[in-house]
Amino acid sequence: MRDALLKLYIKMQILREEDGQDLVEYALVVGLIALAATASMKTLATTIGSAFASVGTKLTSYTS
Repeated sequence: MRDALLKLYIKMQILREEDGQDLVEYALVVGLIALAATASMKTLATTIGSAFASVGTKLTSYTS
């Protein structure tokens, strides 16, 4: 019984600390930044791919 109360006390102390809350907030911000970067890189990659395809088509027409 004493061990169970000690474990419960330790869990309550961990939940009461605010340092963990700051860590979670920073993790959420980093996650949102990573999500935005991934979405923008996908759009940028599509645009760059289209530009290279256009240049390739023009080079093919000029060299033929």
